[in-house]
Amino acid sequence: MSEALICLVEDDPIMGESMVERFQLEGFEVDWHTRAADAFAAIPKKGYSVVVSDVRLPDFAGDELFSRLRHAMPTVPPYILVTAYASIDGAVSMLKSGVSDYVTKPFDIAELVRKIQALSVQNIPEQAMPAHGPLGVSLAMRRLAEAVPKIAKRASSILINGESGSGKEVLARHIHEIAAGGHEEPFIAVNCGAVPETLMESEFFGFERGAFTGADRQKKGFFELAHGGTLFLDEIGDLPLAMQVKLLRVLQEKRVRRVGAERDIECNFRLVCATHRELQELLKEGHFREDLFYRLNVVTLRVPPLRERSDDVLWIAGRFLSGYAESNREPVKQLHPATEAALVGFNWPGNVRELRNRLERACLMSAGNVLMPSDVFTDPSAFNDAEVAEAPLLSVYMDRCEALYINNALVQHHGRIAETAAALGISRKSLWERMRRHRIAGQEGSA
Repeated sequence: MSEALICLVEDDPIMGESMVERFQLEGFEVDWHTRAADAFAAIPKKGYSVVVSDVRLPDFAGDELFSRLRHAMPTVPPYILVTAYASIDGAVSMLKSGVSDYVTKPFDIAELVRKIQALSVQNIPEQAMPAHGPLGVSLAMRRLAEAVPKIAKRASSILINGESGSGKEVLARHIHEIAAGGHEEPFIAVNCGAVPETLMESEFFGFERGAFTGADRQKKGFFELAHGGTLFLDEIGDLPLAMQVKLLRVLQEKRVRRVGAERDIECNFRLVCATHRELQELLKEGHFREDLFYRLNVVTLRVPPLRERSDDVLWIAGRFLSGYAESNREPVKQLHPATEAALVGFNWPGNVRELRNRLERACLMSAGNVLMPSDVFTDPSAFNDAEVAEAPLLSVYMDRCEALYINNALVQHHGRIAETAAALGISRKSLWERMRRHRIAGQEGSA
């Protein structure tokens, strides 16, 4: 898939340069204009995924630029306004006029990147976006998978944010596989909260025989084991301050010394960190070092919780059921349509981990080959959706079944609208209407 093309309209040379650098690091292509008139001439001629425009420009305002574009072209690309003078009334007025979003100065560049990523996904032509990828079938996860090859081999450290159980380690392993390029490279996963602080130095750096009482053999540490590959530090926010200093030193010097050793050992690895906590909050509280934070925060990826990507629920469930059956040498258990509807409608507070745990229990306890809702949800209090907790109305049930059927058909036909509509026996217009009604992602105007 080609990189998303961003149009930046910003007259401040320092801010403009820093925004371009960050956008390019995130994998975007950027056209930078310092005058609204130049942007007005370029935007209708190029297929920009998103336009990011300052409000105060030397010739005319960014919101006026948007207004002129609306009259000059059939469809204006998703448009984000950047302003230091926004008020609530002004923001509401901008959004009502058709502007996709706005940010106020001083703004969080990571938040602006997330807004651009979300809007650029919606504006990607259908034929450029595969119907599924290694991380999921939802647009959010496909977009995440598309971003990985652009940063995996170039970034020395990557930070992954996401709720517990959302799949941060799955993303970390995917980054490792892409960066390794088919070569055998070590992947060392460490949960920072699971290593006792008294053992941290020996676990991370390793030790020589006789270095301390009980050291009856030489042992390589996590840093050394990850040499030439990837070190994945899960829950990096739980790393003690003393160990944070040592990690930063290893990253800078690319050398380690085992406990009890006399000389350093070369140690070079790519670092992938993950956390469900806000590192900026830990930074303010004095529990995380500022220098390490900025060292890790160059490239940040967010794994959305499962409730924000319900399209992935059945895809994950299907993969798990197939893998479970293969490992246990038994037939693959199927999901009843009512169970599929229940799975998609559930809020999943425990994310992917909870989904897998519930399905594993259902496979163990169910004697039949078809899993019913009661097999997966044995406790009625687990339901957040009253329509799922009780038997849903026929109209609700049929509506969910139609949405699931359409979504599965789109995956089978790689998201191609014409082929999917033909397979379903309906017109493309009818398919688009049903997709909009069920909020199934797609790009209007695609073949």
